[in-house]
Amino acid sequence: MPRRTSAEAAPLAVAIVAPSLSILGGQAVQARRLLDAWRDDRDISAFLVPINPDPPTWMRPLVRIKYLRTLVTQLIYLPSLVRALRRADVVHVFSASYWSFLLAPLPAVIIARLLGRPVLVNYRSGEAPDHLRRSAIARHTLRSADRNIVPSRFLQQIFAEHAIPADIIPNIIDTERFAFRLRDPLRPRLLSTRNFEPLYDVASTLRAFGIVQRCYPSATLTLVGTGSGDASLRRLAAELGLRGVLFAGRVAQEDIASYYAAADIYVQTPTIDNMPSSILEAFASGLPVVSTEAGGVPAMLTDEVHGLLAPIGDEGRVAAQILRLLEEPTLSRRLTLAARDTTDALVWDRVRDRWVAVYREACTRSVLQPRVTPV
Repeated sequence: MPRRTSAEAAPLAVAIVAPSLSILGGQAVQARRLLDAWRDDRDISAFLVPINPDPPTWMRPLVRIKYLRTLVTQLIYLPSLVRALRRADVVHVFSASYWSFLLAPLPAVIIARLLGRPVLVNYRSGEAPDHLRRSAIARHTLRSADRNIVPSRFLQQIFAEHAIPADIIPNIIDTERFAFRLRDPLRPRLLSTRNFEPLYDVASTLRAFGIVQRCYPSATLTLVGTGSGDASLRRLAAELGLRGVLFAGRVAQEDIASYYAAADIYVQTPTIDNMPSSILEAFASGLPVVSTEAGGVPAMLTDEVHGLLAPIGDEGRVAAQILRLLEEPTLSRRLTLAARDTTDALVWDRVRDRWVAVYREACTRSVLQPRVTPV
């Protein structure tokens, strides 16, 4: 039967295939914000299909074993996809890269196709340049999708280099939760909210902070995050003789805004990135931002306009940019106000209709099989 496009029709059922917040990261955060925004919407009825489903009690000991964890997750995930996508009108797949792409987005796209459902791939990885260059499977899968949606001009350009069409719908930000406040005077209270994985290079953040602390002995640094580098980062902080470093660990999404409210400067030093929500949260909260110029960051943060950039791996330059903010209040204020203005286009009221249009267009381009289609 034809897909529904009338405003008077029942809401479109949209299956959002994405990690749940038990995998704390940008994809999970944006998926949850999208699901929350669709709640009680007149046009869209969205539901989560987690790529990391909770195992039954008797299988939980198995997920603590490295390789069995992946097998157990797949054994639960694949049947859950079939059940969930049968009741969807549109399938919205969040996508990372490399093995994650093969294990989660690829099966979702295949099953959506078998069920005759239109599928949108919402690709979000800063590793796209290398991933798409290496993976013919990824390139073919993305070209076969009804629509590809990316959150940044950076990713759109990477897709274009591989002749993969993609449209931009940006990440959304809750400007009520992340409330704007100018810091006057600006104090050396630094914040980073990137997980402790190699691509985020939090070690460079610690080294840059060490330089700042030599100039401002009372400076503090709060690190919100967790990951494989936790122990090595704690050792590095001790080796550098740093004071005032708080390892806050994993922080629930409903509590994260308080960390931005308590800080004065946001700093991050990734080697690979796309359009991190952390920078948007800092913009909305009134924190001037210093970042390395990784991936898509320069597409969202123009150097000397919305914040300050430094070369990847150059902690000396990162520290110098932080010191500029502390010593040039006029610069800090100008950057902060310009950054806040960019968030106006990222609130839900400005983004919602773009998602509705994409879902509806996908529905008009294919024919919906009955939701009970056997596989």
